[in-house]
Amino acid sequence: MQWTDSGLILSVRKHGENSVIIHAFSREKGRYAGLVRGGVGRRLRGILQPGNEVELTWRSRLADQLGAFTVEARKSRASLLFDTPDALAGGSSALALLDIVLPEREAHATLYEATLLLFDALAEAPDIWPLLLARWELGLLGEIGYGLDFSACAATGATSGLVYVSPKSGRAVSREAGAPYHDKLLPLPGFLRTRTLDDDAVEEVSPTDILNGLALTGYFIEKFIGEHHPGVHLSARGRMMATLKRRFAPEMREKSPENDLS
Repeated sequence: MQWTDSGLILSVRKHGENSVIIHAFSREKGRYAGLVRGGVGRRLRGILQPGNEVELTWRSRLADQLGAFTVEARKSRASLLFDTPDALAGGSSALALLDIVLPEREAHATLYEATLLLFDALAEAPDIWPLLLARWELGLLGEIGYGLDFSACAATGATSGLVYVSPKSGRAVSREAGAPYHDKLLPLPGFLRTRTLDDDAVEEVSPTDILNGLALTGYFIEKFIGEHHPGVHLSARGRMMATLKRRFAPEMREKSPENDLS
């Protein structure tokens, strides 16, 4: 059994004296594990950094065995994030989520392409990647069969004024229908409902919108993990959220009503 494909390194753990076991996210094969002989050596250690884009060849005598990888570098994405702590936290969170929630050996080519775009933004677009991360997490939920429905109000069928999400059903709720229960509903920022965003729409997204969006996707990601992977904790995502809250705190204080003297 053998295949070759491009992929992203998700995680690495030592195995024996000189080898490592990696989890990789392949474009056509999905999340795959394999042994890399000599993976602790100087040449491979830099290639096998989580987040790096690589060329993978997997071999095994039988399809259901662990198998072994040979790995060649394609793009050193991890090094592009080392000097930017918040982007590094965002990338680490995304990789950890993929490693936890994706089923093994199931292709998710669309999600793979979206992940490459996210990592491009993490390296090159510091003002935009938090917004894209929330949209990426929403797409991730859809890929694992936990998609949310923002098409119409769950209570009335209205298609406008959708500003909440039901934590039970994952469906949108209108402002009018949700008003009596607003403290029990999740805020739905507009940028998550829009299929595409132009530059003007991106400019209108506030830090509060982004944090609300990530709180929304995070709620359902945690719900999925609680049901399918009980006992697993989203430590990397927690660090990412704490980093973004610190980053956005000054801007949010400036825009708070208490500081509006007009």
